[in-house]
Parts: sequence; structure tokens; C-alpha cells
Amino acid sequence: MSQWGLWKTLGAGEARDGWYVERDSRKPGLSSHREITLALIAYNAYNQCMQYTIRKVPDSLDEALRRAARERGKSLNEVAIEALARGAGVTGDRERQRDLADIAGTWRKDPAFDSALAAQDTIDEEMWR
Repeated sequence: MSQWGLWKTLGAGEARDGWYVERDSRKPGLSSHREITLALIAYNAYNQCMQYTIRKVPDSLDEALRRAARERGKSLNEVAIEALARGAGVTGDRERQRDLADIAGTWRKDPAFDSALAAQDTIDEEMWR
């Protein structure tokens, strides 16, 4: 919801101090500039800092998060947010992968691929004269 949509939600309705607010007679409206400003601040603060409650966290995940928090000297909340961000792919920090464990042992023989690769290795003698 935009700030402007908030005016209708809050239900105010007249021009005051340069603010226009639409009053709905069925709802109590905000009567002062201070009340409107406070409502906007509360609205923005709520939407900028969401809080989640996560239930049924498996014991193994709980242990891993708590261990990581202890090792890094961070709070459980910080470590959990970092893990969520990494898992969702929205973190700016990319951890460098040090090995090929995720693809090791996945190669399969493919005769068509092998012949295409062999064709690329041939040298055209006419081009090099």
C-alpha cells in the first residue's frame, strides 16, 4: 500500500496544513498533522522491519545455526537471516566454492559428445598454409 492509499485506510478527510485526507464518516479520522505523521512513521517502520515466527525448526538445523552463531560471534537472529538470504539467493556476498564436490562423479560417457569433441581437435591443413 502506498502512502496515499494509507490516507483512505486511516479515513481522514480535509485539507489541513497542506495535507489532504479523505474523511470517511463511518471511521474515526486522523484530525491533526501530528497524528497523520505518526501513522505514516508507524506504517513505514512496520513494513521496513518485518518479523517472522518460524515453527517446527528441525533439531539438526537448530544445532547448525546455533553452532554457526557461536563460531562467528553473532546472534542466532543474524545467522538465521544470513542463511535465509543465502538460501533465497538475495545476498550480495557470494561464498567462493573451493571444490567441485557438487558435480564430482556425475560424468557419463556419451559417444555423440566424444565424436563432436574429436571433430573440434582436427586441424585443417589447408587453412594453415
